[in-house]
Amino acid sequence: MTTLPIDLPFDVEVLAPVGVRVTGLQVADDPAAPVDALRAVLAEHGVAVLPGQQLDDPQFLAFLQAFGPMTFTDGETPLEGFPDLNVISNVGRWDSGTPPKSSFHVDTSYVSHPPAYTALRAVTVPEQGGATQFTNQYAAAESLPAELRARVEGRTITHVVTGLDPETIEGETSAEHPILRPHPVTGREALYLTTAARCAAVSGLEQAEADALVAELLAHSTRPENTLAHAWAPQDLVIWDNACVLHRADHAGVVGDRVMHRGMVASYGR
Repeated sequence: MTTLPIDLPFDVEVLAPVGVRVTGLQVADDPAAPVDALRAVLAEHGVAVLPGQQLDDPQFLAFLQAFGPMTFTDGETPLEGFPDLNVISNVGRWDSGTPPKSSFHVDTSYVSHPPAYTALRAVTVPEQGGATQFTNQYAAAESLPAELRARVEGRTITHVVTGLDPETIEGETSAEHPILRPHPVTGREALYLTTAARCAAVSGLEQAEADALVAELLAHSTRPENTLAHAWAPQDLVIWDNACVLHRADHAGVVGDRVMHRGMVASYGR
């Protein structure tokens, strides 16, 4: 992830090991205007951090709708007045007996055509901690040791829904995806995984061997040198491409409330 499209209508700083920081842009001025350029940047760099966005939920929604049709994860609670958005919050969770937790994953990978993009708008930022971490899955694929690449080449992982009764879900609850999956826009190979609990099977392998392989691939993908930790600031907007990054919230050592509004775009075309 080292190249950038030319003639961008905003300024870009490439981050290591994944993502870009976008400045010189206020999404609220014209939510649809930067979308084509951002789509190209995301296909190459995976994550775009847009700081200082004076943005409300209608403008946030308009921005996402300009990318394409929206989708929603089963089991999430819609944001009041905005059925395509939901709230990610730790408020009251520490005292409820169900503290927040997160492992590296891809959103809604248990369907044949997973969401193209996910975005978070910072509503309340904690005093300490609460970063979102992203991995570079292009780099994870490119850096696979030869022996490990030989073991995964041509294999698929069966991704399944967890935490919900499949009987309550309308639509797919399981989908098979290549481990080395071409990006839908760039065609570049990315190591396509999700959290281990949702990786139910690997084609051609017994369960114990499959579980060990998934654990090895996740450890390879989430090495510190392959992971960007985004420390949230007020008015941050972050959007990422689910085909070439894993993500997780780091809840360790969080002090204060952490509230994000979230939306997902279903596909790469309008």
